[in-house]
Amino acid sequence: MPLLRSAFIALSKNRPLRRFSEHSSIGRKLSSRFVAGLTIEEALSAAAAVQKQGMFVTLDSLGESVTSEEEAQAAAAIYHQLLDAINQRNLKANISVKLSQMGIDLSHQLATHIVESLVDHARRTNNFVRIDMEGSDHTDITLKLVNNLHSRPEFAPHIGIVLQAYLHRTRNDAEQLVRDGIRIRLCKGAYKEPAEIAFPEKSEVDSSYVSLSKFLLSSGVYHGLATHDEKMVEAAKAYAKEKNIPPSSFEFQMLYGIRRDLQQQLVKEGYNVRVYIPFGNEWYPYFMRRLAERPANVIFLMKNFFRK
Repeated sequence: MPLLRSAFIALSKNRPLRRFSEHSSIGRKLSSRFVAGLTIEEALSAAAAVQKQGMFVTLDSLGESVTSEEEAQAAAAIYHQLLDAINQRNLKANISVKLSQMGIDLSHQLATHIVESLVDHARRTNNFVRIDMEGSDHTDITLKLVNNLHSRPEFAPHIGIVLQAYLHRTRNDAEQLVRDGIRIRLCKGAYKEPAEIAFPEKSEVDSSYVSLSKFLLSSGVYHGLATHDEKMVEAAKAYAKEKNIPPSSFEFQMLYGIRRDLQQQLVKEGYNVRVYIPFGNEWYPYFMRRLAERPANVIFLMKNFFRK
């Protein structure tokens, strides 16, 4: 399985295959299970359908590592449209943003200005911006930007962050963020990192995830536990029950198209569930990381590709 994971991560960076896939009907058919569509309207329709099933949504306009300020501003404009549409349609949805898409690799000042504008828009529409965590080369700057914006009282309720359980540093980062009252989405991690900074074995990542989940559940801050692993879900549920932590004080988060059965089961049990809905033309790297994370997704696609 580690070899399969490494192979899909490598494929996620293959530019010729990416160009072919993103412009081919076969590629779009393969990705449609995990990507809501190419347009804002398709994403909003998917969000409305998920909401009807009793779940919340976070919307992600796919794209990474822009190469110009114009691209960064264009990416931000999509999120501004989303915030307005969410407000107008009374959707229970927020947005997830990658700093590399907002131009952080071009200019820290540019990315800060763009994200500040998005958070201010979220403030005005009573919404929330989650800053996604990318590879370890972006960890420090992501934490710094979120901390700086969260320190402004008017922005504090409207910005949160993602932490990855497979990094050795995450416990310390989580403790600092919780002290500041910053909302966290906890995931296992989807990037290939060296053993010096990340746990190499699944059992170690699982142990870290469970430990961090318990810490977040006891923190008094509303966090999201992002996992499709039933063992992780059951561990969180058992701990919350043991400590009398109400289901309303946290949420489970899952990806669009993955473990729909588990999503619906949790809703029936009275838990908050938020579905992460990605959309857009630049879906290829995201799609490959989903296959790398969970090999069962590969089998699922092979079985269902020729079904209508």
